[in-house]
Amino acid sequence: MHHAIATVSLSGTLRQKVEAIAAAGFNGIELFEPDLLGFRDSPHVLRRLCADLGLSIDLYQPFRDFEGLPAEALPKALSRAERKFDLMQALGIPMVLVCSNVSPLALPEPERAAEQLRLLAERAASRGLRVGYEALAWGHHVNRWRQAWERVVLADHPALGLVLDSFHTLALDDDHEGIAALPGERIFFVQMADALRLRLDVIEWARHHRNFPGQGQLDVVGFFANAWRAGYAGPLSLEVFNDVFRESPNRRIAVDARRSLLWLESQLRVTMANDLLAEAAPSRVLFAPAPLPALRGWSFVEFAVDAQTRPLLDDMLRRLGFGAPRRHRSKPVWLYRQGDIRLVVNEGSHGLAREHLASHGPSVCAIALRCSDAAAARDRAVSLRSAPFDTAAGPGEAVLPSVVTPGGTVLHFVDEHLGEEGLFDADFAVADDSDGDETGIGLNAIDHLAMALAPDRVDTWVLFCRAILGLDAGESQKFADPHGLLRSFGLTGRDHGLRLLLSVSMSARTATAQAVNAGSGAVVQRIALQCDDVVASVAAARAAGVDFLPVPTNWYDDLEARLDLTPAFVDRLREHDVMFDRDARGDWLHACTRSPVGGVVFEFVQRGGGYAGFGLVNAPMQLAVRADFGPEPG
Repeated sequence: MHHAIATVSLSGTLRQKVEAIAAAGFNGIELFEPDLLGFRDSPHVLRRLCADLGLSIDLYQPFRDFEGLPAEALPKALSRAERKFDLMQALGIPMVLVCSNVSPLALPEPERAAEQLRLLAERAASRGLRVGYEALAWGHHVNRWRQAWERVVLADHPALGLVLDSFHTLALDDDHEGIAALPGERIFFVQMADALRLRLDVIEWARHHRNFPGQGQLDVVGFFANAWRAGYAGPLSLEVFNDVFRESPNRRIAVDARRSLLWLESQLRVTMANDLLAEAAPSRVLFAPAPLPALRGWSFVEFAVDAQTRPLLDDMLRRLGFGAPRRHRSKPVWLYRQGDIRLVVNEGSHGLAREHLASHGPSVCAIALRCSDAAAARDRAVSLRSAPFDTAAGPGEAVLPSVVTPGGTVLHFVDEHLGEEGLFDADFAVADDSDGDETGIGLNAIDHLAMALAPDRVDTWVLFCRAILGLDAGESQKFADPHGLLRSFGLTGRDHGLRLLLSVSMSARTATAQAVNAGSGAVVQRIALQCDDVVASVAAARAAGVDFLPVPTNWYDDLEARLDLTPAFVDRLREHDVMFDRDARGDWLHACTRSPVGGVVFEFVQRGGGYAGFGLVNAPMQLAVRADFGPEPG
């Protein structure tokens, strides 16, 4: 489809915006009038700039407070419109967006509004232009798409049509099913925006908190599906007002925007798969990425470390039961194994690890997923605007299909049919000081990774996880850190084989915020290791000299009061600093190492029954205890 975006959606000057939009692969723009008013060159220069970048200017917007005016106010409004038509012709823009009137002068008379819109359409048509009429969610007399459509029908002019905006409809919980019955040729333009459900005045919500499709909670797929069923064949466009986007680098946000429309098309394709109307218009082709391969969980996690950090991480991993590592055949890289867990430690003397170490310090530089088709997973990610990453490999070494995640961490895809041992045997020799087998303390697999994000990366990561990895939103919670407010939310695969926990802090003083300040906006903070018996694994690790985060006795007293647990069971948890949570589906036990090594802490976790969360209820206590062990951030 023809993809467009309103210039208001991005930061920067108008010239910088259109360059970013073109670089992201868009076909056109909606020109937001305030952007033009601040453009220091002539409209002809802007028209030529867009043409040189391969962009059409599809819509001029907004033209405000026109329809339903008293008779004495109409001549001035028409004169104002003629000036805009002059400008549109200079810019080569075929359509103007007229949003429903919010002026106190507006009268609640559909016939009057329709007659004035017809006059406007006649004047536009005489210049070869068209008028799109949109219902603002806060319009005085028109705030629903059906009301706008009623006036378009009454006006009965071919140069006047309907503009549909998903936010204005879905924010009011307006029924959008009827859109499917509209004549598609009378829908002139469709604007898409998503949003989180917030309890705000609709104007405040609209002007500051919209998101791209796939980043919020609105039924954007259902909305667009109904426009598609109606036969709409025009541009698929974005109009997103978001304070964070307007202060973030515009090229990154433009990539998110383009990815969101590709995701929206792919989701519509799924929705329409069994819809007979999908076959009625074969000329309308939807984006079709490769099907998402089955993701089987985490294959390995790779650390980039320096010469000072490597022995510390080596000591920690050996104490955690990983035993002597295998060394890479050609590089200063070591492999640690236990159960299905594979941890790679790269001393950072070359390539990815060296670059990551320079920008982030010792930390996780790459993560890898087991999947049914690694090449297809990479190709799908690239088609959805992820940057491919080419791994450097020596003779006989494995080459993994890979992409770069938002923030710079590399994501590898590993074919499950290769087998973990077959993959690593190609690259790693047996350790010098042992047979390479782990000693083991009952750690079986990587349960999830917990990442700290900068505030301007949250929406980017949500869309990346949803579009590239097929993850769904799970547990979410806001809670107090001793030095600020945090928001954490889980993302989980449909088969629960893949889990991520993302956290963000608006305060620069929290440990979460400081973890991302040195990097590029997203770092792995915690690796959760699944085991069958947390208490036994913690006891074994502690006997080997591992320090775990102490849990206050006050917390255990409260736990015993809140839940129906026996005193003996609580005492056993207390003895080993193991935390507990319970939901309707099962139990969750977990314990965290005290201090980060290699940029992360390790968490032992045990899932009982169908527990699918992340134990976020215990996060405030953990953060408070950690704050007691170190200097106050900031």
